[in-house]
Amino acid sequence: MLYWWSKYVLLGPLLRMFCRPTIEGLEHIPASGAAILASNHLAVADSFLLPLQVPRRITFLAKREYFTEPGLKGFVKKQFFSGVGQVPIDRSGGNAAQAAMDTAVRLLREGKLLGIYPEGTRSPDGRLYKGKTGVARMALEAGVPVIPVAMIGTDKVNPIGSKMWRPGHVHVRVGAPLDFSRYEGMAGDRFIERSMTDEIMYALMELSGQTYVDLYAASVKEKAEQAKKEQQGRAAA
Repeated sequence: MLYWWSKYVLLGPLLRMFCRPTIEGLEHIPASGAAILASNHLAVADSFLLPLQVPRRITFLAKREYFTEPGLKGFVKKQFFSGVGQVPIDRSGGNAAQAAMDTAVRLLREGKLLGIYPEGTRSPDGRLYKGKTGVARMALEAGVPVIPVAMIGTDKVNPIGSKMWRPGHVHVRVGAPLDFSRYEGMAGDRFIERSMTDEIMYALMELSGQTYVDLYAASVKEKAEQAKKEQQGRAAA
């Protein structure tokens, strides 16, 4: 009920007016049954505008901290993230990656439609970065197809670092499902999982038209942050 209220009553009309979202390839998303929607990740807006354009509920994994903050602010945040289809995972321990994997596989085995960003983080510059193999492991362990999804224009309505969204047009392009059943029983084989992930990223590159970079986005961000700190240190010296 909360998801329906957020999508169609509270957020929906505002986002449709502000971002004018459109979608093509919706027929590739099954009306029922488990599947992974693997999307590029340009902006925070992706997690709001993709679910808005898909009739089925999409479940995303989110930090547990979004759901556990005390007080009125914490209550509002918990209701909001629950309302847009987020499921909390505990990423504080050493087995954080495994916890996320277990949660994702459980949701898929329950027949859910799971939203994943293979890049692991938002693109720092609008280009498409190397995918992490977790999406392949999930697909193999749950035995589900991966549906590539390209978000186009979200970085214009929600630029990196911006505090306010800007009016614009967002387009969602859904590709044909990728069937990896030929690799059944091979979960854990890093060469197979790398090959699968590269195939997913190639499909995203074709759908989105982005330039592909064979580096992890998180590493690029870390190097940029380190360079910024070093420059600030030199300026202060």
